[in-house]
Amino acid sequence: MKARRVVAQLRERGVDAHLERPATYQFGVAVQLPDGRRAVWDADSSAALSATVLRDGVLVGFVPVVEGSEDLDEPGVVDAIARADYDAPVGRVRPEPVPAGPPLSKPSLFQWRRDGFRYR
Repeated sequence: MKARRVVAQLRERGVDAHLERPATYQFGVAVQLPDGRRAVWDADSSAALSATVLRDGVLVGFVPVVEGSEDLDEPGVVDAIARADYDAPVGRVRPEPVPAGPPLSKPSLFQWRRDGFRYR
C-alpha cells in the first residue's frame, strides 16, 4: 500500500509520520507537528495532494492542493510532504529541500498487528 511506504520513507527522513485510517478502505498520512497540531495528507481519496491541519480535532489550517501533485510518483509525494511549511494558516510547500533529520523508530508490534503485518 502506497500510504504505508510513504510513512516509512518519511520516518526515515526524521518526519513524525503515521498511517491515517479515517474510514474503511481510506488511507492517508498524518504528520505530528511539534506544537501539538497534526497535518493529515489526502485521507479523502482525491488524486491531488493536499492537507488539513488540526489541533484537538479542530481545523486550524490547511495546505492547498500542491500544483502538479496528480503526476507525482512516490518519492515526489514523500519530498512534497517533507518540504511542507505549516507555520501560516494557509500552508505551502517550500521550494528548497529540507535537511533530513535522524530516522525515527520503526512501527511497534502493536502497529504491525493492527495494520496486518504489512510493514517491511
